[in-house]
Amino acid sequence: MPKAAAAARYMLAYLAWPLVFFSGLTGAYFGFASGHPMVAFAATYASAVLLLFLLERIIPYEEGWLQPDGETANDIAHTVLTKGLVELAALAGVIFPMLAAALLQPLAAMQFSLWPSSWPMLFQAGLAVVIAEFGLYWAHRIAHERLFFWRFHALHHSVTRLWVVNTGRFHVVDSLFKIALSQIPLYLLGAPLQVFWWLGAVTAFIGILTHCNVDMRTGLFDLVFSTPRLHRWHHSKDLREGNTNYGENVVLFDQLFGTYFNPDRPSSTDIGIKGQIAPGFVRQLAQPFTKDGVRQILGRHPKRG
Repeated sequence: MPKAAAAARYMLAYLAWPLVFFSGLTGAYFGFASGHPMVAFAATYASAVLLLFLLERIIPYEEGWLQPDGETANDIAHTVLTKGLVELAALAGVIFPMLAAALLQPLAAMQFSLWPSSWPMLFQAGLAVVIAEFGLYWAHRIAHERLFFWRFHALHHSVTRLWVVNTGRFHVVDSLFKIALSQIPLYLLGAPLQVFWWLGAVTAFIGILTHCNVDMRTGLFDLVFSTPRLHRWHHSKDLREGNTNYGENVVLFDQLFGTYFNPDRPSSTDIGIKGQIAPGFVRQLAQPFTKDGVRQILGRHPKRG
């Protein structure tokens, strides 16, 4: 590779993560201030996905992950039809506690007024990310440590390559569990709708970044945020590596609870699960609800009748 091209690749590797993350949040800022905040945010998000899709082909982390795995249609379906609809339902649910507080007289004492609404939105959003992250961390860790929840979370870990399109490959039960643990505290504290918008924006951009197949050099960002480097370790087949880095957006609780993992070597590309996920979108949704399906997920032979 010519020196000029190598230098350009080197610089792009260092600039890619902050470029996508901070430009995405900047776009979200102007989008939320517009007359059509959700449409504007969707356009910003789509632009970030497209940029990462291009970067995956310019500076891929793993060349082999550029090859089709036969799961692209299922990945898109899970993103749009399960995770996407669950997120929209959660966003709609933000309004309910506010209406309940205003309309139900017996609950007049519970006006959900603990939230520091006078703070600048930057600090409100930062507080929301930390509060939500506590629930996200434990929901994610429980999903790895408890079989009942792993049966749903395994769908996400069944991928054999990481790329921007399979970011949202989650079972609907898995998504609902994480949303419940992370957002209910914010509801009860009385966080305003805009805070949920910003939490959603941070989660959206961190999510596509952690899954992208881009050779990003994230350096000091690894100490604060969930980055592609850390998340690749989390997807490792080696459970000593995989049962780490549970943070969704930030790694504060990984640091506090001893699950932070970032050794000084390239992060794993040997990813996946021991078991097998059913083929097809509908069968993947149904699989965790049957005994044979769970045995397949765990890599056990089905029982003979």
